[in-house]
Amino acid sequence: MTGIEPILIDGAAKAFGGIVIKTAWDKGGKMLNELLENLDENLKTLIYKASRQYIKNYTERHGILKVLGMREPVSLDSLYITVQIIAERDINNLATLDAVESNYRQNNQRRFRSEKKEKKPGIEVANQTQYLMVLGEPGAGKSTFLRKMGLEALKGNKGEYKHSCLPVFLELKRFTEPNIDIKSILINEFEICGFPNPDKIIENGLEQGKLLILFDGLDEVPKNNLTTVIKTVKDFVDQYSKNRFIISCRTAAYQSFPRFTDLTIAEFDDEQIEQFIRNWFNSEEDKNNKTADKCWGKLQHKDYEAAKELAHNPLLLTFLCLVYQRSQDLPKNRSRLYAKALRILLEEWAADKQIERDPIYEGLHTELEEILLSEIAYNSFEQDQLFFEKRDIVKQIKGFLAGNLNAPQHLNGEAVLKAIAIQQGILVERATDIYSFSHLTLQEYLTAQYIVDHNQINDLVSNHLTEKRWKEVFLLVAGLMNRGADELLLLMEKKAQQYLLTPTGFQRLAPILHWAEKITTGSSGTLKPSQKRAIAYAYVYAHAYVNVYANPYANSNTLDYANAYARFYALFYAHANAYANAYANAHANDLPYANVYAGSNPLDYANPYALYKFISVAKILQRDGIYHGVNFEALITQLEALKTRIPDEQESTEVKKEFRNQLVNTWLTAFHLNLELVNLSGKEVAEIDQQYFYIYWLMLQCKEAAVRVSPQVWEGIEDRMLRVV
Repeated sequence: MTGIEPILIDGAAKAFGGIVIKTAWDKGGKMLNELLENLDENLKTLIYKASRQYIKNYTERHGILKVLGMREPVSLDSLYITVQIIAERDINNLATLDAVESNYRQNNQRRFRSEKKEKKPGIEVANQTQYLMVLGEPGAGKSTFLRKMGLEALKGNKGEYKHSCLPVFLELKRFTEPNIDIKSILINEFEICGFPNPDKIIENGLEQGKLLILFDGLDEVPKNNLTTVIKTVKDFVDQYSKNRFIISCRTAAYQSFPRFTDLTIAEFDDEQIEQFIRNWFNSEEDKNNKTADKCWGKLQHKDYEAAKELAHNPLLLTFLCLVYQRSQDLPKNRSRLYAKALRILLEEWAADKQIERDPIYEGLHTELEEILLSEIAYNSFEQDQLFFEKRDIVKQIKGFLAGNLNAPQHLNGEAVLKAIAIQQGILVERATDIYSFSHLTLQEYLTAQYIVDHNQINDLVSNHLTEKRWKEVFLLVAGLMNRGADELLLLMEKKAQQYLLTPTGFQRLAPILHWAEKITTGSSGTLKPSQKRAIAYAYVYAHAYVNVYANPYANSNTLDYANAYARFYALFYAHANAYANAYANAHANDLPYANVYAGSNPLDYANPYALYKFISVAKILQRDGIYHGVNFEALITQLEALKTRIPDEQESTEVKKEFRNQLVNTWLTAFHLNLELVNLSGKEVAEIDQQYFYIYWLMLQCKEAAVRVSPQVWEGIEDRMLRVV
């Protein structure tokens, strides 16, 4: 016997004059037998069969998921992740635009919503709250949460829902008629399952408070019938107030219901994302192939930071899992990935849910709306605005409609904004009359789309190349240039070369580049010349970095030099070619300065381990053939001789400094370097990094993100990379 059968049979017994035993739910099968003694055998069989059918119907209609082109339906229970509820409405009625913007900047993350708000498990909130209004953005999991609450109620005392209620799931989008009779709809749910006298069963359940009514999608009610539906639902709740009710609604379509507690579904956190992925890839084949580990690992990688941002939305996480399932990878061309995610929000999700588009969209087809959104995204991103006031965005919408002969002129700007916010959630109200895009990724993608559509590649490079907040836009632009990213890459290279004409570039960087080219040309190693130059410069840069940041007289907040050196070595090696990272990472811990400044005291270079590291790295570089004209045998001999001069811990600071200087000078002399060349100031280090090397790093990323790059163009760029030409 299942959890709801005692309720059904209790109601049926009352309907047919049977004995009422109110403890039937608690005592299960024992009470069931006592109830049935007063009903004839045919009636008992009919009621039992109908109750089974009701459970089957609910499970088949509301207990499976099949969205976004999934080949096969999936059990909701098998995928479900415990929803977290924010114990307040996620809109600040008092916040100003400056306050919202400042709060986001302080969070130092890509996500717009705060992770610091108190959260509770959704099932816990549902158990505690008789009248619950669940708010959230499109795809946040509102309908799934309601369906799951019904499934748990069906399980009775074996489920997590702790109230003996019969769940009834009602899609409010089906309330299209002007005269709505909720009780008749409930009766029909029982009638189709074969219950005798379902009207009496429903009346009994409502009067006794034995129903859990799940009203799904208040925002999906046709606009011309919304007022009627709201009044009907409120009246029904008032009339049958002993029952339990949950209503779901998109935040942008929020309507106040006096009895109800308004709470917001939180975005998935990392733990929920990982668990969802593990639930999704749960077949034996996936377990053997460790598919879940690979998919989660991919999203953890910094190159997919923006993709992971989408994963905090359950709908878009489902999309990412489908993409990974089909190709066992996430596409390198992130532009295609985000374009598909945008299209899901624009039209596919509504089509999957069979939601009628608002009449406001008449004439505003998807392509035209995307152009409108890209204009809004670009204008705000160009002004470094991630949040914007309602009046400004309405003004932009009006201007777009007025300036486009093919746009429907009859539309109202404010109504268009509201429709986009409610039906698609691409624009989200973060505080009263303050909006942003739902994801920074979507704003960046639409900004890139605008730049490509309006052929503003030159302006992009001229104005924003070294601004790191534009990094993702550059990568997306590269992926959207269907004819190839050659123009973009050549403009970026030109900008990097122009830096060598600046005072710091000409006086400080150019001599180092000349040295790097001279000392690597003709070396025996198999790496490309650009890779060798990158490695050579990495040593110079690391030396400058240690002098600026690890020297106790230059900076009191000493950094862990071993980590710093490894980081910069890998970074500059990667400038030459992306796959060179593997080599850099493999040797990052074997570099000569890696442990000179170990620990909190940067003068801790006197321990033997530091010297042994110098010797070890000299042997590695001799083996790899990166340098030309360096006598490694002599260098190693000189370093070995220094072993006898390592200061004791008790030696004075001056003695230790002298040893340190001798050690470093021995190394620099072997590589034909002098202190004047490598002693860059902190300002110079930061400037060169941002205005020169960052550009080459970004070029490599753009090359990987592009659909097409000419081999001849890239070979030329690579030949000129890290050279004065």
